[in-house]
Amino acid sequence: QVQLVESGGGLVQPGGSLKLSCAASGFTFSSYAMRWYRQALGKERELVASITGTGGKINYADSVKGRFTISRDNTKNTVYLEMSSLKPEDTAVYYCNVVIRFHYWGQGTQVTVSS
Repeated sequence: QVQLVESGGGLVQPGGSLKLSCAASGFTFSSYAMRWYRQALGKERELVASITGTGGKINYADSVKGRFTISRDNTKNTVYLEMSSLKPEDTAVYYCNVVIRFHYWGQGTQVTVSS
């Protein structure tokens, strides 16, 4: 019943920006921390950013600090990831995640940064 649906990925040039969205359903959204992960081809999935249920605590991977912003709108059951100053190494499939006993994942959205 838990469902996470990412959107907003695409092809952008280095230095460009994208905003990803994750629409959540099937659980009490505001009660749970939300996370964004990414997985580049041939690499392990890595945690990019997390945000607590009411948005009070936010964490970022060192590689994206200052460039990415995670936020959530609990009235819309949606978590966002704003990405700027994108680099080729940001190319990956980006996944929305919530832990409710175990990990739930969206289908992922592809972000490709290339000139």
